[in-house]
Amino acid sequence: MQTLTEKILSRAAGKTVSPGDVVEVSVDIVAFHDLTGYHVIEVMEKAGLKKVFKKESIVIAFDHLAPPPDVRSAEIQQVIRRFAKEVGIPNFHDVGYGILHQVLVEKYVLPGHVVVAADSHTTTSGALGAFAQGMGASDVAAAAITGKTWLTVPQPFKITLEGKLKEYVTGKEVALEILRVFKADYFVGRSIEVEVKEPQSFPMDYRLTVANMGIEMNADALMFVPDEVTINYVETARGFRPRPIAPDQGAQYEDEHTVELSKVDFLVAAPHSVDNVKSVRDVAGEEVDMVFIGSCTNGRLSDLEIAARLLKGKKVKTRCIVIPASWNVFRKALGLGYIQTLVEAGCIVTFGTCGPCIGGHFGIVGPGEVVVSTSNRNFVGRMGSPQAKIYLSGPAVAAATAALGKIAEPGDAM
Repeated sequence: MQTLTEKILSRAAGKTVSPGDVVEVSVDIVAFHDLTGYHVIEVMEKAGLKKVFKKESIVIAFDHLAPPPDVRSAEIQQVIRRFAKEVGIPNFHDVGYGILHQVLVEKYVLPGHVVVAADSHTTTSGALGAFAQGMGASDVAAAAITGKTWLTVPQPFKITLEGKLKEYVTGKEVALEILRVFKADYFVGRSIEVEVKEPQSFPMDYRLTVANMGIEMNADALMFVPDEVTINYVETARGFRPRPIAPDQGAQYEDEHTVELSKVDFLVAAPHSVDNVKSVRDVAGEEVDMVFIGSCTNGRLSDLEIAARLLKGKKVKTRCIVIPASWNVFRKALGLGYIQTLVEAGCIVTFGTCGPCIGGHFGIVGPGEVVVSTSNRNFVGRMGSPQAKIYLSGPAVAAATAALGKIAEPGDAM
């Protein structure tokens, strides 16, 4: 009896694997972006192997410093553009298309895939039931050249989601709840397999957020067991039904944990650690200088819908930056009127870039400023000044905070 982790890696290794095994596996997708891609190419050039194992399996997206905010960033992007053209990479996405992790799930990743990318939040693709892991530039270069990588088979841990969430509570709060219970280092050397008992109660956007935060839990991978939500998501986006994959009935896990969704409350990760999780009520009323709604964690259509619903007819009382995770998300939000609502509320809106999440551009935070962000990290200096204070939240808390100029629950802004 195999878990999802063991089943995927056994296929990729061409033999049955068990937790703790060190194995060579074939990869389905290798990806990088502008910030890391330069170093991946540098490794290839130093090795004298500027080639890839399969052109269609390489995905590149410019997102971290896109559009480039300085000359050096522009030079780096020029190097990667030349590489993509010389090698003939068909899946190259230039400035404005989208954040790499969003692009991967919209267009490329399938259940059962093994995905490696030069970015820690590669775990996002686990929402589709893929084993997805971030690696350093040397490992990603080797995978791009050979189509293979080495890894240690992690110990599978099962999390079950039961019941339904309260209104405006989303996948972000579920991720923070897991971090509240287990802290940020418990899952080292483990893969988390998440089963949703009532699939329709936990949509794909929420799954993407939880999987994205898997690396904040220090998990080797975080995967949702594919179900009808997974199949429908892929079919809607790409026009075909993917082959399902699931753990065997009776598969053995190191341990299991159940999250009762109805009991999950509005939560934030307070400065300066992602597992410094508190109820919003405990920090409510603190004045805020900036709100950021977006990133590869919470820049999806449902996040924008929630923000637009809470900000409709209001004016923000603090600067509020909104960044949909891709052109595709932006286009849909535009058609549905969410973008107009957010702009009329006083938000600054762009798309397809990481921006302030990494302190890159489009809203770097100054000394002493307090920020509520829907992104994934709040350590010292993450979004700019080391003297800033960053609270991580879901989209509803962020929108309510923007409306009032202080940390608040959604009900406070209605």
